[in-house]
Amino acid sequence: MSRSTATRRQQTFHIEDPTERPRGWKKWNAAALFKIFLYFGICFVLVCQLPNTLWDPATRTITFTLGILGVWRYGWWFTHAVRAAIYGTFVYPRLRVRGEAEWAAGWRPRHLHFMFTTFREHRDITEKVIRSICREVESSGVPGTIWLGSGDIYDEDVISNYLRSFAGHLDITLRIIRQNQPGKRLAIGLVLRAMNRGPVEPDDLIVFMDGDFILGPGSIGKCMPLFKVYPDLEAVTTDEEVICIGPRWVATWLTMRFAQRRLAMQSHALAGRVLTLTGRMSVFRARHLMDLEFIRTLEADHLNHWLWGNFRFLSGDDKSTWYYLLKHGARMLYVPDAIGYTVEVIEGSGLDRMVQNFRRWSGNMLRNGSRAIALGPRAMPFFIWWCLVDQRLSMWTMLVSPVLAASAAILHTPAYLVAYAIFIAITRMLLSLFLYIYSRKVELAYPGILYFNQLINASVKVYCLWRLAKQRWSNRGNQTAGMGGGGLLNFYRTWMARYLTVFSVAALFLGVSLYSGLVQVPSFTMLRVMLLS
Repeated sequence: MSRSTATRRQQTFHIEDPTERPRGWKKWNAAALFKIFLYFGICFVLVCQLPNTLWDPATRTITFTLGILGVWRYGWWFTHAVRAAIYGTFVYPRLRVRGEAEWAAGWRPRHLHFMFTTFREHRDITEKVIRSICREVESSGVPGTIWLGSGDIYDEDVISNYLRSFAGHLDITLRIIRQNQPGKRLAIGLVLRAMNRGPVEPDDLIVFMDGDFILGPGSIGKCMPLFKVYPDLEAVTTDEEVICIGPRWVATWLTMRFAQRRLAMQSHALAGRVLTLTGRMSVFRARHLMDLEFIRTLEADHLNHWLWGNFRFLSGDDKSTWYYLLKHGARMLYVPDAIGYTVEVIEGSGLDRMVQNFRRWSGNMLRNGSRAIALGPRAMPFFIWWCLVDQRLSMWTMLVSPVLAASAAILHTPAYLVAYAIFIAITRMLLSLFLYIYSRKVELAYPGILYFNQLINASVKVYCLWRLAKQRWSNRGNQTAGMGGGGLLNFYRTWMARYLTVFSVAALFLGVSLYSGLVQVPSFTMLRVMLLS
């Protein structure tokens, strides 16, 4: 898609209020319910009419293995769903009432600081971002400062011209910090250092935003009172919707991802922590952000890896800020009724963009997850610590079922794949029923997309596990790190990563095959006969 075409299509943006989301019969209407019943009806007919090989003597152990694994994984999913319902139905509404009472009583933060970085963003998107900031400053009645981490004069001109033309009546200041080194992390570090030299006080609120994130109406106003209600609250992250300019299947995939995010965030927030302070938009109390350790963690975060040595993180600044606060025992919450809109312009292959996003997200999770787990359950609520452990386990458990199904098809009968496909269709629709609660509408494509999302995500995580230093970020100039180079050391590291990938996948394949009885361990007598023959 050309830049001009994308810009023309962006003019159709419709930014909704969270209260406009379809609820009740607007979402669960007759058409949606008919689709779900038709889906299960087709599955029922297939189960009745097609040969069922799940309970054949040769494959019965495989089915039991899949069942045990399914009980664990679906039980964990159900646990998240129950916790999310408790937070969304009971805990957060009471918290919101307390916050509204503080706001009605006249409490306001001293100052709002909006920190965001941008790099040659589409003009239409940038103007909508600034317009949303101005609206939030005006509605809250709190003076604001925009701290722009800039890498190009084009973005600076767009923002300054907009403020000069449309925001002259607001108490809002623009401060531009031009970065002298490439990279978003360094740009944020320069902005935070400038804040330290400026009029920022410990209890001021700092909004971290991406340059393509549009604030929803009232989103900042819903976040601010929570910092008064909880004096130990250090950060909140908010709900997101996606505006996708690209293939429809990518848009559906992203809406499903955000539905998953809502369910997980509410579950985590019940423990007073979250698993990431989303870089798209999070609100921080200023006192930690003014700490030099925080600034250095963000701008120069690194990992000392046994294979790849000492290397810096390219993306994942939101994971670095989260890790710092987690390490210091800070309370972090999720605000489900404060919404913002992420603009995704898909240019080129949608599948390639999907894999790139998974590589970035999975790499950030793996690089930060191990050190967060190392903090131990005493540094955080046990549930949050176990969620981190589960992230490491799930990338392997997700691969077990397709490996077992493929093995059964190869070693016994291809018909097992048919039974397995029906099993996947039913179970993924059951999981999707939970996601429909948090999605804008009922999408019949969710079960299939959910399965392939899990499969590709797990595969990418296994790939990234042995290549943590290899990073690519298509935004901000298509940055790369550790992607190549000559030398014997790099040759050794690359081939060792390939060997470990093959070894780990082969070990998984062999382990599940042995456990499920697909292959038998040769006895000592058989080995002796083979060696002597």
